[in-house]
Amino acid sequence: MTTTTTAPKGMRTFLIIAIGQMISVMGSGLTGYALGFWIYAETGNATPFALVALFSTLPRILLAPLAGVLADRYNRRRIMLAVDSADAFITLGAAALLFSGRLEVWHIYIIAGASSLFGSFQQPAFQASITMLVPKRDLGRASGIQQMGQALEMLLTPVIAGALFGLIGLNGIIAIDLITYGFAVGALLVVRIPQPEYAPHNAHGEKNSLWKDAAFGWSYLRGRPGLFGLLWYFAAINFFLSLSGVLATPLVLGFATPAAAGLVGSVGGAAMLVSSIIMSAWGGPKQRKVPALIFYIGLAAAGFLMTGLLPQVWLSALGRGWLLFFIPWASAMSQAIFQTKVAPEVQGRVFAIRGMIAQSISPIAQGLAGPLADRVFTPLLLPGGNLAATWVGDLMGVGAGRGIGLLFVLSCAAMWGMSLLAYANPRIRDLERELPDALPDEPAADSAEALEAAGAPAG
Repeated sequence: MTTTTTAPKGMRTFLIIAIGQMISVMGSGLTGYALGFWIYAETGNATPFALVALFSTLPRILLAPLAGVLADRYNRRRIMLAVDSADAFITLGAAALLFSGRLEVWHIYIIAGASSLFGSFQQPAFQASITMLVPKRDLGRASGIQQMGQALEMLLTPVIAGALFGLIGLNGIIAIDLITYGFAVGALLVVRIPQPEYAPHNAHGEKNSLWKDAAFGWSYLRGRPGLFGLLWYFAAINFFLSLSGVLATPLVLGFATPAAAGLVGSVGGAAMLVSSIIMSAWGGPKQRKVPALIFYIGLAAAGFLMTGLLPQVWLSALGRGWLLFFIPWASAMSQAIFQTKVAPEVQGRVFAIRGMIAQSISPIAQGLAGPLADRVFTPLLLPGGNLAATWVGDLMGVGAGRGIGLLFVLSCAAMWGMSLLAYANPRIRDLERELPDALPDEPAADSAEALEAAGAPAG
């Protein structure tokens, strides 16, 4: 394999790939929502939704270390091409079953699992490629652009899928999805992604095995206490984001209508979109990224306080929007720090371990959310509950959804506490100073060069 010896010149190649992936993800999102409508129409039960979520998550977690190894050993562009092509064939198989009238619910479980299996190889290959494509100064902007794609999917796909399902049905939506795969594959076919050199032997001259390579990402992070501590800080934050996030709709439904709950969700998606656009243009602070991301997480946590404190739709919408405005900023800083501090030739393995830990937190939190809400917190603030006649009940109110509101407030407090502990840890706080950059510094670009690098006209 060849290695690149020059720094990336601009964001053009990244933008081509990102736009292709964004269009493809939108198409996949439409199919995902439409399949959900189809499952509910077929069964009328909620359990199949949970099973689809399980099959969509588990392969990504289990295969993350292997996916990281392959992203460092083999051509990342070809990996992404293979994954997008395989996903297209899976969707084509779903279409064939549907058109022949043979599609059943258990087929959806297999489709979700297969798509997740291939998708587990896509993420580390793409994330590790960004460092090879984007100048160091623009890594925050690149993360903002990725977040913008996620925000667009969150904001638009539910509305579009609902409208299209009534107009063209599941058949038509799957056909659109197949077309969108062409954008992702086409974008990858017209670009070149530099591939860093892979070292097949370790420092002792021993040949690296798949198992040793899979464990390498963990040992790499363990050897860098600042990055390792930052990773577990994010994992703890993700736990509370997932724990309370899955309860956002039940919280609002406790005192308002389904339409109001939908409005709260839309406000959150819109806020995330605006935030991502700002980050994609700004790129975030160039220095002291760690204190900045801890500050952004502290600000975001206040959204949980607003959402849960009082049974008011406007306050819940404000809180949801506040939370999802600052989370993309923290995520962009996190991505830029890891991309800057981790050597490009090992980013596949390291990012895979990082993603595995983050993804494994969500199912745990989501599994605990329901029992905690139903059996612990909700009874506390129902009439006659242990906290109903206390100052907590006087402040937050008593009735349906108020116990979930208390869980939101406590999640905010926990995130603030963890943020203070993270900042008090000098290995985390001084990470940027103590750990040398794995990417070389670049000469400052003037405004015209910056515009050219972004793919915009200089005049």
